[in-house]
Parts: sequence; structure tokens; C-alpha cells
Amino acid sequence: MKTGIIGAGRVGCSIGKYLTDNGKTVIGYYSRTYENAAEAAEFTGTDCFRKMEELVALSDTLFITTPDGQIGAVWDCMKEMSIDGRMICHFSGSLSSDVFTEVEERKAYSASIHPMLAFRDKFTSYRQLHNCFFTMEGNPYALRQLEELLRELGNPYCLIEAAEKAKYHCAASVLSNDVLALLDMGFGLLMECGFTEKEALYAAKALISGNVENVLENGTVSSMTGPVLRGDVFTVKKHLDVLEGEEREIHRLLGKRLLRMAERKQEMGAIGRRTEADWAVSEQLRRKYQEINDLLS
Repeated sequence: MKTGIIGAGRVGCSIGKYLTDNGKTVIGYYSRTYENAAEAAEFTGTDCFRKMEELVALSDTLFITTPDGQIGAVWDCMKEMSIDGRMICHFSGSLSSDVFTEVEERKAYSASIHPMLAFRDKFTSYRQLHNCFFTMEGNPYALRQLEELLRELGNPYCLIEAAEKAKYHCAASVLSNDVLALLDMGFGLLMECGFTEKEALYAAKALISGNVENVLENGTVSSMTGPVLRGDVFTVKKHLDVLEGEEREIHRLLGKRLLRMAERKQEMGAIGRRTEADWAVSEQLRRKYQEINDLLS
């Protein structure tokens, strides 16, 4: 596989460095801004090109790592070139390989691949790719090539349907960006209580890291704690009373989700219940869950 990379931003630099560090052949980079391509080439020990055609001619695999909105324009240019037998692959999380219109007529093979990783820096994010999970979809031949590459690199992966790309990317966004929004809300509440931002970050460190570790090891339902799970109607009400506006609505909706999770956790635990006392406790908790549901509705 001789790979040419179009796009010299954070993803392009990181993928190129990861490949070259693992002994894979990267021909070089093309970017609309030549200086960016030159910088990426220097970082990865490869070449840079002023014309896309030159890079395409020397490559059997083309990785398009541009922002989503530019992938279609790159393809419109590329499909006018000689690309017979080449694999064309973009790295968008939300777009599928369907963006490569008329690819079969051009006798090329299309795919999309997405690393489940937040690329925060051009020159350091590649270090996290060794244990990164990838998702892929596209032409069967292209997928076989990508699967072989990832197996050689030691990366886990999953094949998904093109129609599921938008939902998949939404899931990744919820697990990444939406979590940040919730953390920002929590830190803001601590600061309203008198914490400085630095104190809030330090105070929450063990709570956040412990919770994440538990979830990754045991799943969300098994990791649940808190007032909703134990049916603490009084505390749930107090929390709602101290919030207003958008924050109250966010907390209310998350509470409804937590309530459904709590019910699932109780159902899981009910399998081992045998005594009459156990069932009485379970029935009492169900009544409290109903009260919480009424509060959150």
C-alpha cells in the first residue's frame, strides 16, 4: 500500500505519522496551502506536492483527511484524474463513502474510515492512535485492504453500514463533546457555591475519573449510584428546586434517563431475589421510582 494523504491538518498529520512510524509507505501530502503540506511532510519524513495529480499518480491509496465540507470538492477534482484501481478513502465520521459519486465508473474503490479519537494537536495526537478503535464502511475490496492494514497495526475495528454513519457520529459526539457540556454545567454550579475554577477541577477529579473507570469496566447501569437509583425523592426534589431555566431542564431530562437505567438495574438484581422481604423492598422502591417520575414529568 502506497498512501497519499490529501489534507495536512490534525487528522492528516496524525495518520501519516502513525503509518510511517509503523513502517508503512506514505508517499506524501497535498494541501490547498502548500506550506501546510510541507510542514506535514517534514513531520512525517515524506514528500509534499504542489499538484494533487502528482500525488495521485504515485499512490495506490488516497486518504482524504480534509474537513467534511471539503471532501466532495476534493473528489470532484480527483475523479477527473486517472484513478483506475486506486482505493479512495475519507476519514469523516458523519459522511459515508456514498460521497464518492461515480466511483465505479472511474474503476476505483471507495471507503470511509473513522478513528474514534479526538485529534487535539497536529504533532502529538498520533501517540494515541496505537490503541484507537476504528469504524469502516465501503466497497468490499477497499474494506479488505483496510482490515489488513489495521490488523497489521494492531488496531481494533468494526464494520458498519453506510446508512448508520450519521447516527454513529452522533454517538461519538455525545460520548465526547456532550460530556464536556455536562461537566461545564457541573463546574459552573460548584463555582456558584464559591469554588474557584481551579478548585472545582481539583475537587471533581476523583469523582469524574472514578466514574469513567467504572463505566468502562462495568457499563453504565452497573456503575450507577445516587439519589435516583436509591429512590431518594426528597433529594431529587431539592436538586430540581435549586435549578432553573436551561440547567433545570437538562437535569430533569437526564433524571428521566437515569430513572429508566435505575429500573433496569433493579430488574437485573431481581433475578436473585427469593425472600418475601426482598420482594417487599423491591415493591417499595418501585413506588418511590413512580414518585420521582412524577417529579420529573
